[in-house]
Amino acid sequence: MLSSLRYMNKPAARLAAETLAKSGVGSYAKRVMSISALSDFEGKNFISIDKLSNAELRGLLDLSKKYRDVYGKGSSVEPTTASKPLTGQSVSMIFQKRSTRTRVSTETGCNLLGGQALFLGPSDIQLGVNESMRDTALVLSRFNSIILARVFSHNDILELSKHATVPVINALSDMHHPLQTLADLMALEDHFGDVSGKTLAWVGDGNNVLHDLMLGGAKLGMNIKVATPDGYEANDDVLETTKKLAAENGTEDVFLTTVASEAVKGSDVVVTDTWVSMGQESEYEKRVKEFDGYQVNASLMKQANPGAVFLHCLPRHPEEVSDEVFYSDQSLVFPEAENRMWTVMAVMAAQLGKL
Repeated sequence: MLSSLRYMNKPAARLAAETLAKSGVGSYAKRVMSISALSDFEGKNFISIDKLSNAELRGLLDLSKKYRDVYGKGSSVEPTTASKPLTGQSVSMIFQKRSTRTRVSTETGCNLLGGQALFLGPSDIQLGVNESMRDTALVLSRFNSIILARVFSHNDILELSKHATVPVINALSDMHHPLQTLADLMALEDHFGDVSGKTLAWVGDGNNVLHDLMLGGAKLGMNIKVATPDGYEANDDVLETTKKLAAENGTEDVFLTTVASEAVKGSDVVVTDTWVSMGQESEYEKRVKEFDGYQVNASLMKQANPGAVFLHCLPRHPEEVSDEVFYSDQSLVFPEAENRMWTVMAVMAAQLGKL
């Protein structure tokens, strides 16, 4: 494996050598081995975390870290001389729902890897309106190497993936948000190292972000605790899958409650998200009232274990988390946001077999 350094460009080889010196041959070799598990990921869709094998999840996380080492602002590699594995490749980005992080991370990450990402907003294409989802998938597959879609209904993602002849990335649907989970888990591993045995507490709406975070956390051996108000529980099928994964990976059974402090007590990670997602604006007053007592603040964080950290996928609102917590040393929200780029880069490269 070390002999592969000779095939790298000089800056990349130098960085690899520095990495070896800092982290040791063992950890470098381990990362190389985990990334090699992605060799069978070429051509696959990225729809939800439960569709990944544990080895694929591990490989995507390690490939994300590799890309940060090579292309990150702290790297000694010049962007102009860094490897460009996606040269000649393009990604169509369908956005039914706007997003700062998804668009910027995908466009920038694709560019860093030598590819081109094309933004297709609601005014650019008539997705499922004047043109069927099937036809859109077939047409875009003729032009692009990957189709990434951020949509309202998960059925739209399933329809795209059914008919597309190129890999599809779910950049968010009402049921799943797997790219966010990769970024979250990467942030937690950066902070804790091995997260196996750590306890993750969710406080808030049982939504798409929770769904994949439960699935991914269980796959990495984390204990999952969830507090949601009555009527805002996680999807039953996703919950059952999470419980199965928890059993398979030797973690505690998923803990469910309607009391925020019960979930947070004894946890190492506290996570929340928006209470009012895009398309639910008319429910704002009702939801804020029903989520009373769910704000993550200093008092609630004191119920967690010493050294506990806080995550939020952004954008955030003050009713969800206090400034005291959001901007504290406990908060990993901005490294978490940055990781959205490294992780989507890893998914795109793996889908195209450009490791």
